[in-house]
Amino acid sequence: MRVGFGYDLHRLPPPGAPDVDADSPLLLGGIAVLGYPRLIGHSDADVLLHAITDALLGAVAAGDIGEHFPDTDPQWIDADSGAFLTAAGTEVARRGFRIANVDATVIAERPKLSPYRMAMQARIEELLGLEPGRASVKFTTNEGVGPVGRGEAIAAHAVALVVAENES
Repeated sequence: MRVGFGYDLHRLPPPGAPDVDADSPLLLGGIAVLGYPRLIGHSDADVLLHAITDALLGAVAAGDIGEHFPDTDPQWIDADSGAFLTAAGTEVARRGFRIANVDATVIAERPKLSPYRMAMQARIEELLGLEPGRASVKFTTNEGVGPVGRGEAIAAHAVALVVAENES
């Protein structure tokens, strides 16, 4: 068995920012959270999928998301983070492991995310080819402290457990 850890943080656009596209909602766990602007990032800035991607890559010592999908490469501009997660799952299998489970926490002052939990978990399981109950997503705030607490950013932490294919 191996465990990997992932973390990501992306800034929210400042209120009234002229470059905020109303047609680009906040994406978390591959799910659109309507009424909130997309996070600032090179790809679609889905902090939850990025953290899980890093956890999976870390579990099999395969580097990190920036190594596989560098923000200096124009092909990843506005890229769907679901593709990053799927690629990480493929890399886990290529190295002889299977994903036992992933567990993640999103840290955000707003919006209220609990109504999206089941959809996020199902989307993560779908992207990774996991059976139901293998992905867990939780939410918390930063109690008003730091950039996340001030509503300037959203962050996510994730852990992943992988098991060698020849293990039961």
